[in-house]
Amino acid sequence: MSPTDGSDAATENGGDDPNEEADRLLDAVGASRGATEDGTAGDDRPAAITGHDAVATDGGTVSDFERVAGVSLTSGERRRQWFEEKVLAPARIVWDDWRARTGALVVTAYLLMGTLGLLVVPEPSPNQGPLLVGAFRTLEFPLGTTSSGTSILSQVVHATPSMLLMLASGAVFSVGLGTAVGTVAGYKGGRTDSALMTFSGVAMTIPGLPLTIVLAAVLQIEGHPVVIGVLITINAWAGLARAIRSQVLTLRDAEYVEASRIMGMDTSTIIGGDIIPNLMPYISMNFVRQARAVIFGSVALYFLGVLPVRGVNWGVMMNAAVNRAGATSSAAAFHWLLVPMLTIILLALGLTLLAQGTDRVFNPVSARATPTPSPATRAAPGAAARSTPGRRAGAPPPRRRPRHERTNTVDDQSDRREWHRHAASRTRSSRSAT
Repeated sequence: MSPTDGSDAATENGGDDPNEEADRLLDAVGASRGATEDGTAGDDRPAAITGHDAVATDGGTVSDFERVAGVSLTSGERRRQWFEEKVLAPARIVWDDWRARTGALVVTAYLLMGTLGLLVVPEPSPNQGPLLVGAFRTLEFPLGTTSSGTSILSQVVHATPSMLLMLASGAVFSVGLGTAVGTVAGYKGGRTDSALMTFSGVAMTIPGLPLTIVLAAVLQIEGHPVVIGVLITINAWAGLARAIRSQVLTLRDAEYVEASRIMGMDTSTIIGGDIIPNLMPYISMNFVRQARAVIFGSVALYFLGVLPVRGVNWGVMMNAAVNRAGATSSAAAFHWLLVPMLTIILLALGLTLLAQGTDRVFNPVSARATPTPSPATRAAPGAAARSTPGRRAGAPPPRRRPRHERTNTVDDQSDRREWHRHAASRTRSSRSAT
């Protein structure tokens, strides 16, 4: 039987001619190549849309991975996507919490006071106004004046930049060093862990305030805010390092960390991408804690005269109010002491509220919105009980289980019924045995 007879027989039996099938394949490949060269999509649509598999340039089938890889973003689109994911989305989450809003407004006010306020408020100088003018007495000196006629508002505003630099440098130093030591020690283990923990243990045994006083006297610090901030938190990193190490010991055995190790990622990538993001709530709270410690510590050292009392500082203001005007016993000079105290307390409160609100950004559980009861529900406590069938009015509401515990499938219900039957049978058998 000749090849021609076979092809004729296949055609008579309803089959396709091999030559026609080859021509159709060549036409499909040519169309796909032409579409690719023109920059169009060609026939590269999913099979669910076109009804058939997409044809690649080599005549094969285009996979989903090739379709995704073929999509490229411009630099502007990448920047917009990064801004949406890293800035706008966290800002929306934070803004939904009243604590974060309040803390952000307070911290922003201090930042504006330390930058733009220097351009608006004149520098403090003696004889700017009358002596010991009380607070909120005149518009020219809203916070009053000192015993030398210096505006207290000018002192507060021009002392803000140095205080912000001081608390930022101290918090960054202590939290950064503690996080680095704790994560490396917990992840690496072995001799590295032993050496770093021994070093941190020695640092923890040294008392912080006496060490700061001795170093300030030996180094002859002239009042640079960055140096003072680091000096105050010189050994505050040790406790944070030990706390972070204990958390890293549990995180390093997680499945996603093990997967990163199997994929061959280096230690810095695993620590920065898999471990530290899970520690961010704790790190942010400790950052605020160290910032508050720098504020209170620096003000205390300036107030006690350990640090040089030259220049403008909130602690220097309190020292001058007590030693020069007797603010603790004189009502006329009490505002000179009260204004810097309230300034310090308000900044510490704003930082604390901001840290508590930003926990929702790093903790997905706390980011879930909690429904607020309506005024009608709050006014009528028994309304929910009366509307719930099978429960008498005035009875306490049932405990609402977490989402991962609430199941409504038939299999789960049958499992619960089977468990109850098993428990009842065990009870009956124990009673009969008795």
